[in-house]
Amino acid sequence: MKKFFIQNFGCRATQADGAALEGLLTRQGLDPAGAAGSADLVILNTCTVTSSADDDVRSSIRRVHRENPGARILVTGCYAQRAPAELSAMPGVSWVVGNTHKTAIPEILRGEAAPYHGQVFVGDIASSSEFLSAPIEDAFGDRTRPNLKIQDGCNNLCSFCIIPSVRGRSRSMPPEQVLEQIAALSASYREIVLTGVNLGRWGREPRLRMRLADLLDRVLRETPVERLRLSSVEPMDFSDGLLEVMAGSDRIAKHVHAPLQSGSDTVLRRMKRRYRVRHYEDRISRAHALMPLAAYGADVMTGFPGETDAEFEETCAFIERLPFTYLHVFTYSERPGTPAEAFGQVPHAVRKARTRRLRDLSAQKNLEFRRRLTGTTLRAVTMPHGMALTENYLKVEMSAPREPNRLVELNVGGITSNGLREAALLPVL
Repeated sequence: MKKFFIQNFGCRATQADGAALEGLLTRQGLDPAGAAGSADLVILNTCTVTSSADDDVRSSIRRVHRENPGARILVTGCYAQRAPAELSAMPGVSWVVGNTHKTAIPEILRGEAAPYHGQVFVGDIASSSEFLSAPIEDAFGDRTRPNLKIQDGCNNLCSFCIIPSVRGRSRSMPPEQVLEQIAALSASYREIVLTGVNLGRWGREPRLRMRLADLLDRVLRETPVERLRLSSVEPMDFSDGLLEVMAGSDRIAKHVHAPLQSGSDTVLRRMKRRYRVRHYEDRISRAHALMPLAAYGADVMTGFPGETDAEFEETCAFIERLPFTYLHVFTYSERPGTPAEAFGQVPHAVRKARTRRLRDLSAQKNLEFRRRLTGTTLRAVTMPHGMALTENYLKVEMSAPREPNRLVELNVGGITSNGLREAALLPVL
């Protein structure tokens, strides 16, 4: 096998794994192919967070096998960890490698690793201590804001989520490695996005005994990074210390994304989330007091098993009174192997109607936020095609072309259908 192609499915953590795996294989002398059809080896780096994610993987396996029957297929990632026998039975699949063995893929390809069963390499994810990550330098399709995964795994046991059983316990990239990666990326990029499966848990292992705020302090002191952005952080991990570090530095984007899932305490209890609405509101209120013009986003799930009309109305009322600027709204999808699968299911039509309502509410709150920003000056990273992204997570149409990957200040002249417009520069007379 000379040429390989990696197709990544799902979240940024999976993409970071794929970027690191590409580096491992390239160092072994293999060459990346431009497409699956021209590869000798096709690696499908999978997600399994929903049943539709599994469907996408199976469709891709069938397509690769049909269009490039000479290629050998290796399936890895979360789906491989969860259901290896299901995948190994599919025509064309040569290897199934769980997250426990992902770092051993080069040895597996050379025939040096002993399989657990046939060509299946899956172990106990709870004992996994490996950390696989590399920067995703084109995570947003614009090559201006690389993602750096610095944390993996999750210790929470939310009743709807399969992730802890396929990614294992929380583990962190060592701080010196984080600093090294950020320093290297800073030479080429103005903004770096820090990500993780449960990013706020970075540093909590006994061997580190650090907090994310401690890491950010070191990054600001010891690297030249111009702007850091945090991806999603669980609400109770937005400590006063972390919020104060974010608010106190113009090198950290004013952007708070805290998964909510539901604005009803009874639903949160069934979900086994580790907070209640009063705790969540306290964290967002504290953040808003420190950063009134920040972006405030949340993941919200509609149609969780047993969700009543009254519980959904609680969620709507909660969202309406908080200063959210956008929402990521997801319709609940049954996930085999989770406790919620056995709960009473909400009809699909009701789930979809609730999703539409929350997305409309999100659009309304985002419009109100954009209108408030007219006439202000915002710092932004320039992107291709005359666009820029502000620190508070809004896209701006620039009045004149600028080179991508630059930090600039923009005067907001108005709003567009889904973003902002820079005020036109007056000609010099």
